[in-house]
Amino acid sequence: MFLSRLGVLTDEVSDRYEEALDWAAEQELAHVEVRVVDGQNAASLSDEQAMKVRRLAEARGLYISAIASPVFKCALDPARPVATGDTFGAPEESVEAHFDKLSRVIALAELMGTTRIRIFSFWREREPERYAEEIAGHLRRAADIASQAGVTLLLENEASCNGGSAREVAELVRAVDSPALRALWDPGNEAHAGNEAYPLGYETIKPYAAHVHLKDACFGPDGKARCVPLGSGDVPVIAQLRALAADGYEGLFTIETHFVPAGGSRMTGTRMTLDALRALAKEV
Repeated sequence: MFLSRLGVLTDEVSDRYEEALDWAAEQELAHVEVRVVDGQNAASLSDEQAMKVRRLAEARGLYISAIASPVFKCALDPARPVATGDTFGAPEESVEAHFDKLSRVIALAELMGTTRIRIFSFWREREPERYAEEIAGHLRRAADIASQAGVTLLLENEASCNGGSAREVAELVRAVDSPALRALWDPGNEAHAGNEAYPLGYETIKPYAAHVHLKDACFGPDGKARCVPLGSGDVPVIAQLRALAADGYEGLFTIETHFVPAGGSRMTGTRMTLDALRALAKEV
């Protein structure tokens, strides 16, 4: 059952790391991903902080499943206009600086007891296809580094990046052709970008998916996309979860709602999605 492999991004619950851990333990989740810890991007933690992050999680019966890093959320060429997105406190840096960041995050992953690192595909160019070989070349270099370190890089579909859709991520992973680079499938991101998450997006990315983020999204009357509690948006959650089970997906699931109800908190929004997941599980 997927619930036994379910975790949460801690800062989707609270900025205070220990408060998020307490909540995750109370909810009997299996694991946590780290992106921001007490207001600090996980990629910038010290060795001592990383060991504490792990120690505090394990003391509550949890484990660190992945570092949700901002690696390669940067411009291929600062002279070209590109889309940008949230870096969760990480500064804008060059491609080479991001390779240094990757090496640092690999070291942090070892200290935290995980072998999974979320990465991206550089800020989105106006014509991403023109730079496909350059992007794949950088990702291939990153995969070689990861392979030598014994870690897996998870390339997420993110609209602000060149791998903005399931199809684009699948093409990049296929081009790199390394077991050290797999796809992080986020059907909510696919819906938020205005694409069909299931079945079209899933069928495209399925051969490469090694990790799943769970969120939902829809378009409001104003035509703008927004995140909503799981099961209330454009992602056919039951069908997607059934397909993952039928296809033998054995990876992890992580709640990443990006939803805060009016007058509520991130913890409330995440709890709404968790409650929905528990109800939906009865139909999977």
